[in-house]
Parts: sequence; C-alpha cells; structure tokens
Amino acid sequence: MLRAGDVSSAEERAVAAYLGLAIGDALGATVEFLTPNEIRHQYGRHEDIRGGGWLKLKAGQVTDDTTMSLAVGRSILDRGRVEAGAVARALDDWMRSKPVDIGNTVRRNLIAFRRTGNPEAPASEHDAGNGAAMRVLPVALAYFRRPEEDIAAAVRAQGHVTHHNDQSDAASLTVVLLVQDLMGGITDVEMLRERIQALVYVHPAFDPRGKRRENPSGYVVETMQAVFQAFFDTNSFEECLIDVVNRGGDADTTGAIAGMLAGARYGLSAIPSRWLKALEPRVCEACKTQARALVASDYAQGLSSPRGNSTYKNDSSG
Repeated sequence: MLRAGDVSSAEERAVAAYLGLAIGDALGATVEFLTPNEIRHQYGRHEDIRGGGWLKLKAGQVTDDTTMSLAVGRSILDRGRVEAGAVARALDDWMRSKPVDIGNTVRRNLIAFRRTGNPEAPASEHDAGNGAAMRVLPVALAYFRRPEEDIAAAVRAQGHVTHHNDQSDAASLTVVLLVQDLMGGITDVEMLRERIQALVYVHPAFDPRGKRRENPSGYVVETMQAVFQAFFDTNSFEECLIDVVNRGGDADTTGAIAGMLAGARYGLSAIPSRWLKALEPRVCEACKTQARALVASDYAQGLSSPRGNSTYKNDSSG
C-alpha cells in the first residue's frame, strides 16, 4: 500500500496510463490488419497519429478499445465498484450508440444479455479474444488498494460480460496487476517480469520468449506476447508504442494495452507532445477526468466496503 505522500504520483501514473491507452489505440488503428511488410511499404516506420486505416478514422479518433474502457469506468463510478450487471448495461448502451467498431464476441454476448438479462456470458474456449483485456484499465485504477482476491473477482466480473474464458481472465488480471505495480512505483524490470512468469507458469502459451510476435491476431495470447515483448524490450513510452503498432495485426489493441503499461511506467512527462496534441480533445479530457476520479474514489482509497454479500454479484436488475 502506498504512503499518503505517494498519492499524487499514483494519480499521475493513472492519468498517463489512460492517455497511453487512447494514444496507442489511435496510433495503432491506422495500421490495424496490415502486416509489418505492408506497414513498411506504406509508411516506412509508422510513428504519427494520422487516422485513416480500414475504419477511415479522423486523425486522433479512437476505437472500441478506448470507448469501451470509458463505458466500463462510468459504470464503476456510478455503482462505486465493479458490478457485472452495471458493466453489461453500460456496454449495451455503448453498443446502441453505434460505435465505430465492435468485436464479434462482444456483439454476440451483449445481444444475448439484451435477450436474457444475464450479464455473464457462458464459458467458452472459443472466446479467448482480447476484448476484455483491452478495456480492463478502469478496474486497475478503481481497485488500486484492494486485496488481490478482490481484484481478481472484479476482473472476472468485468470480463465475463463478453469473454468468459480462462486465458482472457489470466491476461486481464496480469495487465491489472502490472498497472498497479507501476502505479505503486515498482520500476524494477525483474520484479515486473515475475508477473509474466506467474502467468506463464499457469498458462504456458503466453510465454513471450523466442520469436518476435508479428502480425498478432485478436487471440489474447498473441496480443499479450506482442505487448510483453514491446514493453520489456524498449526503454521509453514512444519506442514501446512504435515497436508494438509496427508489428501490425490487431494494432489498435496491442497499442492500447502497451500504452496502458508504458504510460504507468514512464509517466505523463514521457508522452510525446505531438501525440497528445493529435488526440481528439474530448477523448483526452475524458481519459484524464475518469482516471483521476477512479483513483480518488472511496473504494480505490480503501475507505468503503462492498455493499451486500458480494461486490461482484450479477445485479441484473435495474
């Protein structure tokens, strides 16, 4: 647990993580679904937020990675904690707003929620996509000072709305714990690697050692291999994001997750001003505001306890 004097540092890293998510999303969206060779042919080294891509975005516009995260964060702030029912309703509202992009697994399970009112998707070995991990940052911020068992339960509740899968759960929890480690001031690379080693011990497929993961798909294992390699093999926020998005594939999501981690690791001062200026102002402000609110919440501060028997009950009622 942080000392009182460390709160401002934790808040600053939280804001940097949220901005990192949005910047990585906007940067990677341009080259999403391209191969590294196609990126080199079109851009040389892709390193500017320029929009375009298969979604034909405006420069600085973000995709579902950021907008779903903001929806999850709003549900947490509204309820004071993670509730599966509240998350499901927030994501359903988000889907009704006609977002620029939505994954097939997310769409299918949110439609099922509309039909049944059950905010927990059925367990499926086929739902090991990266859609839960890419929107998990608000959980990391809101549960910053909570016990790890509370954090893990919140991660599952949030993720199972659309992705009820062991690999998705494991990746999402690892992302949350890494962000929290970094918010708490841990910068020792070997200590951070221990999180990855713990993940790989249970789920060997995530092992990032070996061949460079290029053209990663939406499969959460490939996503995290690319993110871990970029995060640990670079020494700045800028190089981490440039490295990961130039691998191509699901580049908006690898960019978003790497951005969370790199933002929390290097802080606000390390984010290039050209990227901050290019980000859509409304999104930039929403990320900063929500990051501060989540870290400052009573639940994040450890000042409130779960209501009722379980913080993570489905609560599918209004």
